[in-house]
Amino acid sequence: MAKIFLLAFITMLVSLLITPVMIKFAGWVKATDKPDFRKVHTAPIPTLGGLAIFVSFLIGVLILQPAGDYHVAILTGAFVIVGLGFFDDIFNLAAKTKFITQLAVALFVVYWGGLQMEFINLPFGGEIEFGFFSSIVTILWIVGVTNAINLIDGLDGLAAGVSSIALLTLAVMAVIMGNVYVATMAFILFFSTSGFLRYNFFPAKIFMGDTGALFLGYMIGVLALLGFKNVTVISFIIPIFILGVPITDTLIAMIRRFINKQPLSSPDSAHLHHRLIRAGFTHKQTVLFIYALSAMFCISAILFSMTTVWGSIVIFSITLLTMQVLIENLEMINSDYKPLTNFVKLLRQRP
Repeated sequence: MAKIFLLAFITMLVSLLITPVMIKFAGWVKATDKPDFRKVHTAPIPTLGGLAIFVSFLIGVLILQPAGDYHVAILTGAFVIVGLGFFDDIFNLAAKTKFITQLAVALFVVYWGGLQMEFINLPFGGEIEFGFFSSIVTILWIVGVTNAINLIDGLDGLAAGVSSIALLTLAVMAVIMGNVYVATMAFILFFSTSGFLRYNFFPAKIFMGDTGALFLGYMIGVLALLGFKNVTVISFIIPIFILGVPITDTLIAMIRRFINKQPLSSPDSAHLHHRLIRAGFTHKQTVLFIYALSAMFCISAILFSMTTVWGSIVIFSITLLTMQVLIENLEMINSDYKPLTNFVKLLRQRP
């Protein structure tokens, strides 16, 4: 495993060398992210940085040549997803087109590649079989995580940093579980993304664009599924915790739009990073705060894998309470949604 780690490190060097080239290429094809009311940058920034991550990743794959039952299907899907992101960054594709393509990739991985979450082992014995719904659950997971990473890509270095934390956690846990394929792929992608982060952290010289965000989301979703396929109910929460920040932000956005009677696909400026900046955090402080939050989720995931069922329930409860406090104080749903705050006030008023 040490050899895999060292060879995967080469992809960071490749990423560091390729990203400046992509900055010039993005300028040449006029692929820039222009500022608007939802964005915090005030000048056009080159995009297509995801290509640097993808090329570095492919070089790492060629060097290490990881072998797995779903390897060909995963890489084929990755090429399609990167192509989708590339054309979206240049031509700004319709949301419907992007969703249909993501759905097609997930269907391909599930039905042609054979990747499915078929059952969950119960911690106290027995199992829950998904049966017909195994394909649906797997497809929803892949498409959901793919979009979750894309939704948090709103500040310099945010999506790349959160993805790097998640990938490193996936790699470490895969090593612990003896899953060589997932560990290898996660290490390769972690170093590829970390090299890009050198140019993407505040103040960013380049953005990853949908090319990178969709690719990272897709790969993290698939690797998390592979790493914890057919495990206990408690362990199934592990990949959800590893991706806690993007998944929570996505779910809150859906709830917020539903309550406020807005289309679920409509963009807004009420995501976690927007709210933190409105609360007085600087750009850099916001990114570092979300890094810390993501690290908290990942540490919780590791503790989940090491503790008892009741210990896991305690960790889950504390994390859930922390997120609820954050959601209410930042008014991420709306200014009236404060059930926990109102409950505490009610308790204080009681004699």
